Parts: sequence; structure tokens; C-alpha cells
Amino acid sequence: MSCATVTVNWKHTIPYLTLIISLLYSIETLISHKLHVNHSQIRLKRSPNLPLRFRDDGTFKILQVADMHFGMGSITRCRDVADAEYGYCSDLNTTRFLRRMIEAERPDLIAFTGDNIFGSSTTDAAESLLQAIGPAIEYGIPWAAILGNHDQESTMNRAELMTFLSLMDFSLSQINPPLEDGAERGALRSIDGFGNYRLRVYGAPGSVLSNSTVFDLFFLDSGDRDTVQGRRTYGWIKDSQLSWLQDASKQGLKQNMGNVPSNPDPALAFFHIPIPEVRDLWYTPFIGQFQEGVACSIVQSGVLNTFLSMGNVKAAFIGHDHVNDFCGNLKGVWFCYGGGFGYHAYGRRNWHRRARLIEAKLGKGKDTWTGVQRIKTWKRLDDGDLSKIDEQVLWEASYSFLK
Repeated sequence: MSCATVTVNWKHTIPYLTLIISLLYSIETLISHKLHVNHSQIRLKRSPNLPLRFRDDGTFKILQVADMHFGMGSITRCRDVADAEYGYCSDLNTTRFLRRMIEAERPDLIAFTGDNIFGSSTTDAAESLLQAIGPAIEYGIPWAAILGNHDQESTMNRAELMTFLSLMDFSLSQINPPLEDGAERGALRSIDGFGNYRLRVYGAPGSVLSNSTVFDLFFLDSGDRDTVQGRRTYGWIKDSQLSWLQDASKQGLKQNMGNVPSNPDPALAFFHIPIPEVRDLWYTPFIGQFQEGVACSIVQSGVLNTFLSMGNVKAAFIGHDHVNDFCGNLKGVWFCYGGGFGYHAYGRRNWHRRARLIEAKLGKGKDTWTGVQRIKTWKRLDDGDLSKIDEQVLWEASYSFLK
């Protein structure tokens, strides 16, 4: 090979090398910020003030948000609204309704009871959850969430969703209950589903029960879909979950025996899919509207009998069937629908989206607040006045508190 040929080859090689180096530098410049950890943006979860407790006026208020079906914000259209509203209606209407409810009612806790996002309408489950629950975080209100049958249909499975929810700001959500005392720190009980946990509410500040649990809240995963003997059906609450419920109830009774002798603290339950017995409420005097069939599992799982054996569950709050918003009583336990909250969820034209409120009120002793005396509920509509409807007392104590 002659010197002239080598010189020509180098004349071509040097520009190619220069071009490759330039391209690599440009690519590194564009994506390096995504490859390096920015320690200045790492922060801890903002936690609510704990424990949950009754206010100075002896009340504790819960806002139930059922079936938001949040998608991707402003680009996700509403369903079942008037033609005149459709052009501008989106997930942002759901966000605005949640803000209105927070400002009007100032709840002590928000309970998101499943189908918080509509998985098939979002390409990023985490981003949709952040937007959906954003107003609760914005106002710094403690909140707890469970899953419905649509949440996992996007980019996260049910375990990942509950983990993410538990790590969000001001969240009291838990993946599952911890093992009994003495077990390895952080270990979880072996139980079906994701999102089974108990929240305790303490007495009013300065009262004789300020350091004691006086009100229990149980959150349960009712699953999504399953197959039973070759038949597709909705999920249900399993035996392992019911066993945990009974254990938690006995533990609570043992811890608080000195407060209200022989009377366990009242409790509420929250889950998404109704139990089959809710169908029987059609033949009873219910309060609210029963406008669609009860979509539930074909499995009779024993939830109602478990509540009855526990003795302290006064009401259960459910979702799933968006245009049902009634409360009905089954053997002394109330079952109440939240009514459809979200604008991307199916509904009915000229039937306002709605939310349910639950308020517990303490009894008044001679010089102090005592245990829970009354539990009542009502709904608010997303109309011009946030109209308040169907207020009713769910439970009232029949025993006398220690003075």
C-alpha cells in the first residue's frame, strides 16, 4: 500500500470519528439528567398528624369518595352528562368536585373506596393516582384508599398500587396488616388481597379517653375478578381477611375493656364490591336510590355473619354500582353506597355526581367527652349548592358511658 493511499484513508476516517464523538456527546448531554440521581429532589413522605382523633367539639367526619374512575386529566372525557356539558367536561370536573367537598365539609379523613383510577383510560397509573388524590394532598388531609376492580388495569398490579398509595403524602393506606406483636419489624400478615388494614381513632384532646381508641375503621380488599367452577365472577372478601377482622376486633376489645365495659368500640368497614346480601335490601325500607342491579360475586363469603359475630361493625360503605346511593339495614348492620363520584365513570344524565359523609359524635359526660354516642350520614350533590340530602342516623349508643 502506498503512502498516498494511507493518507486518503485517514482523511476519511478522521471526519467520521469526529462525527461519532459529536453525536455521543450530544446524546449524553440530552439524557444525562435522567441517568443521574438528583439528590436535591429526594424528600420524605409528608405524614399526617397522628393519631387520628376526634375534634374538640366531639366530632369526627369522614368523606367517602367512591368510583372516581380518573383517567388522564383534561384529555379524559366525561360520561353520561348533558350534551351541552360534554364538550368541556373532563377529569378536571372530578377534581373540582373533590376540592368543593373538602372546602365545604372539612373532613378529618377521606376514604377513597376503589376504582380510584380507570386503568384502561390511562397510560401511567402512578401519574393518574397523583392527579386523582391530589386535592387531599393539597389540603393536607389524612386519607386512606382501597382498590376496586379497575385500578390495576393500567401499568401497576394490585401490590404495586397499594405500595404506591401507602407512600403518597398524607396517606394512611397500608399494604396489609402487620404480624402480631413480637414478629419481625415490617413483616406483614399472610392474607388475601392488598389493602386490608385497621385505622384507630382516639378520643377528643383533653378528654378522659384522649389516649384511647374509641372508634375503629376497617378497610378491606374485595378483589377484582375471579373464576369459580368455570364461571367468571367479581371478587369477594376471603376467609383469611375475615379471620384477621375477627382477631383485630378481639384485640381492640381487650385493649379497651376498661373504657366501656362489655361494649366494644363501634366500627365501620370500607370496601368496594358489595356482598350478595345487599340485593335483599330491595325488599326493605332503604334510604336513597336503588337504580341498578347489585353487581357482586356469586360467592357467599360470610362477611355479614362475621360482622354480626364481631358485634361492633355498625355500617359498611361500598361503591362499584355508581347509580345506587342508598343505605339499607341487614340484621342491624347498615350497608351504604357512596354513589358515583367521578365524571369519567358511568352515571345517568341529569343525575348529579355525589359524595357521602359520615360523622361520629362523642357522648358528653359530666366534665369530659366520652365514647362514641351517635353515627350519622348524609350525601352532597355536585350541583350549584352542593345540596345536602338523605341525612340519617345509622347508630346510637344504648348504654351509659362512665362519667
